[in-house]
Amino acid sequence: MLTDSLKTPALGLYYLATLPKRQKAATEREKNHQVPVMVLFYHRVADQHPNDWTISNERFRSQILWLKQRFDIVSLEEGQRRIAAEENDRPTVCVTFDDGYADNCTKAIPWLLENEIPFTYFVTSDHIQSGEPFAHDAALGCPLAPNSIEQLREMAAAGVEIGAHTRTHANLANLTTEEALHEEIVGSKRDIEAFLDRPVRYFAFPFGLPENMSTAAFRIAFQAGLWGACSAYGGYNKPGDDSYHIKRIHGDPEWARFRNWLTVDPRKLRSEKQFDIGDYRDRF
Repeated sequence: MLTDSLKTPALGLYYLATLPKRQKAATEREKNHQVPVMVLFYHRVADQHPNDWTISNERFRSQILWLKQRFDIVSLEEGQRRIAAEENDRPTVCVTFDDGYADNCTKAIPWLLENEIPFTYFVTSDHIQSGEPFAHDAALGCPLAPNSIEQLREMAAAGVEIGAHTRTHANLANLTTEEALHEEIVGSKRDIEAFLDRPVRYFAFPFGLPENMSTAAFRIAFQAGLWGACSAYGGYNKPGDDSYHIKRIHGDPEWARFRNWLTVDPRKLRSEKQFDIGDYRDRF
C-alpha cells in the first residue's frame, strides 16, 4: 500500500498517463450532450492556522482561475437545471462553501465578488448567531471565528446564495426522531431567513458522507420547500439524474487530486457511490 507521501506523485503520474483517454472521453460526452455537472465545496480560505479543511488564498484563486478557463462556472440553481435536463454539452462547475468561517470574508469572498464568480454559501445558524467556534476547531485547540450575521447580510446583498447547513453542524444520521431532524434542517432554514429576510433554497448535509444522511432527512428538507440537498462524498451529477440530491467534490488543495476529479477520473466514474434518498416526495 502506498504511503501518503507517495500517493500524490503516483496520482499525478496516473493523471498524465490517462489524460489522452480522458480528453477523448470528454469529447465524446460533449458530442452526446452527456457532460456531468461538477459541484465543488470548500470550507475555509485563509493563510493562517491551516488545517485539513483550509486552503490558502493563493491556491484557491489558482483553482478558480483554472476552472474559469475550462468550465462554465454557474450558480447552483443553473447547475441544478443542467442536471435535471436530459442533455448538457457544456463543462459545468458550481462553487460552494460549508460551515461559514469569518476568515473567508478577508480575501476570498471579496475576490469572488470582484470577479463575478457565482457561489453558494452554507452556514450553521447557531454558530452564526452565537459566534461560538465549531467543535471540530475547538477540539484541535484552535477555535476559529464563524461568520457574523452582518457578514451574511453583506454577502446576500451582493447576490450570494446563502444556504442552510443545520443549526449545530449535527451528524443527522445520529438523530433518531423526526422532531430532531426538523429542528436542525427546518430550524436552520428559518433562522437564516430571519437573519436575511429572504428565502433559503438549498441545504447541505454536515460531513455529507452516506453514513451521515438519511431518507427521512431528505424528505424533511423537501417538505420544507428546500430546492435541493447537497452531499459531500464526491460524485458526478450526470444529465438526467435526480437533481434534488446534488453530489459535491472537495476542493482539494493538492493539485493532483483536484485535477484528477475535475477531469473525470474513469475509476471514480465506474466505482461512484450511490445513496438511495428514497421517496423524499412522500408527504405522509
